Amino acid sequence: MSSGSEVLLHISERIREIRTEKRITLKEMSEITGLSISFLSQVERGTSSLAITSLEKIALALDIPMSKFFMDLNNTQFVIRKVDQKELKVDFSSATLIRLAGEFPERKMDPLIMELQPAQNEKRFNQHSGEEFYYVLDGEVDFTIEEEVFHLKKGDAIHFPSHIPHLITNPLSTPSKLICVLTPCLL
Repeated sequence: MSSGSEVLLHISERIREIRTEKRITLKEMSEITGLSISFLSQVERGTSSLAITSLEKIALALDIPMSKFFMDLNNTQFVIRKVDQKELKVDFSSATLIRLAGEFPERKMDPLIMELQPAQNEKRFNQHSGEEFYYVLDGEVDFTIEEEVFHLKKGDAIHFPSHIPHLITNPLSTPSKLICVLTPCLL
């Protein structure tokens, strides 16, 4: 799959397939996710685009990692070569991310390289299920967790439950780079 429309169609088919396997109705899915029945129906038909936050709600309702929507169960990939690593942007972060995750069934975590530009901060406080781990490769970052600020330098790490409101900022005039591991899989 290469085009965005092909990826969306694949995700749509996987959502419908998994929902019906689990015998969950659209009405039940709507009640669990807070998304409308008509929107969920459009998503399953591939006629509506899907934000990562909506996809996360659907994954939680189906009790599966988000990665399951992207997987072809016959296609496994354990090694991620540098040449295959691509930058990506997501709506929940202003950082540049490079996904380091393999592809295989029941993957539980998302390892990423995160780069924050000078004086860059997240758009808003994030809060969701799971855990987050960060290790500073270069530069410095400030993590605001609830109301407490933690200043991390190269070689420092932080690990916290994601349900606590959190925000990351690069206080420097140079880029900062981190290794980030998220659970459950968000990408």
